[in-house]
Amino acid sequence: MEACASGSVAEFFEQLAQAAQSLLLLDYDGTLAPFQVERNSAYPYPGVVPLLEKILDRGNSKVVIITGRPVASLRPLLSPSLQVEIWGSHGMEHLLADGTCRQITIDPEPAALLASAESWFRAAGFSRQLEVKPGGIAIHWRGLPPQQGEETRAAAQQGMASYSKRPGIALLEFDGGVEMRVARPNKGDAVRSLLSCSPANIPVAYLGDDLTDESAFQALNGHGLSVLVRSEFRETSARVWLRPPVELMAFLQRWLNSLSR
Repeated sequence: MEACASGSVAEFFEQLAQAAQSLLLLDYDGTLAPFQVERNSAYPYPGVVPLLEKILDRGNSKVVIITGRPVASLRPLLSPSLQVEIWGSHGMEHLLADGTCRQITIDPEPAALLASAESWFRAAGFSRQLEVKPGGIAIHWRGLPPQQGEETRAAAQQGMASYSKRPGIALLEFDGGVEMRVARPNKGDAVRSLLSCSPANIPVAYLGDDLTDESAFQALNGHGLSVLVRSEFRETSARVWLRPPVELMAFLQRWLNSLSR
């Protein structure tokens, strides 16, 4: 566990140990689960779910997953006993722990742009690499041979470039792909919404791995602990760097231990 900027991890856990309530915010792919070529096989690292269940059982930590995945593709990867709140599709979907799900309706103009881009990629022969989700479309090249992967990346970026210049549309690169989606909401908006509904000065941490998590790190800085979970370091707004899975598991275990004091 390495600090990327000023701030004490030890101090954060001391505050956590004294707090009546706390908030643990987690990205999924690349953070709680290793990347997989088959996205529907990206199960959490061994031991992650039992640790999260124990944290929830303490009763004073709220655990929330904030992910670019649609809620429908994430739930089958988690244990049915792990009843956590999920913000899916970068905050477009909000699944409460009781099973209630809400979805934001996007405006007609960006919806039409996304539909047009989807049609373009299907016509260009990218149906197998294409993922359609609420508020966005993604092209994946993870697992392709290097040359084919680079060709797919270049074609995807070129195909999305003209659309992404339109108001209300954002282009987001992630590990093994690129996504064109509505600019808002994003993961940072989800973090701000959660903070607005939480007590002032509540201990809160956000763990994420890729560029789509930067808005969440930025929203949290000054309010809690932002943690980059990644095997190799990259430039980031996060304050702490963890290498998965060992340091990730140690962090979650330390969280649990702090709650049990």
